[in-house]
Amino acid sequence: MHAQRHSPARNKYPITKESIEERKKYSAEMKKRYSLSVKVVILDERGRCLLLKRSDTSRANAARWDLPGGKIDPGENFDEALLREVYEETGLNISLKKVAGAAESEKPDIKIAYLIMEGRVKSDKKIKLSLEHDEFIWAYPDNLCDINLVPQFRTFLESYLKKEEAL
Repeated sequence: MHAQRHSPARNKYPITKESIEERKKYSAEMKKRYSLSVKVVILDERGRCLLLKRSDTSRANAARWDLPGGKIDPGENFDEALLREVYEETGLNISLKKVAGAAESEKPDIKIAYLIMEGRVKSDKKIKLSLEHDEFIWAYPDNLCDINLVPQFRTFLESYLKKEEAL
């Protein structure tokens, strides 16, 4: 039996200066880790949405209006994290109704994926803001264009609230 000879396959992806730069860029993007954050659209009986104004000293999106919610602690379920965050930020107990959507943002070292739920307040308890926030408002969908929202939620909120208003 004769041994078969194989010639090396020609490289489909030649090494060029451009390909090396592209591979470095791809590698850097792959090293950027993802973080999951949970947010909630809390609607009242009039179809208004609760927004919280981040404090002027906030590291990200200072003095902008945001949805209640935040990060998930290690070992915590996302729904438990969201209920905890809402209570810490507002003093409200809410019930979660359904998945409302998703959004994303990016920082130099991390990509953030947001799972957005819809919720309702369980009782008529007064809102008590945490130190993370300076104000709150109940915003009508038509007023969103006048509000300095965090950028990652503007498109989602405008679309979602218009859809809810039509129901």
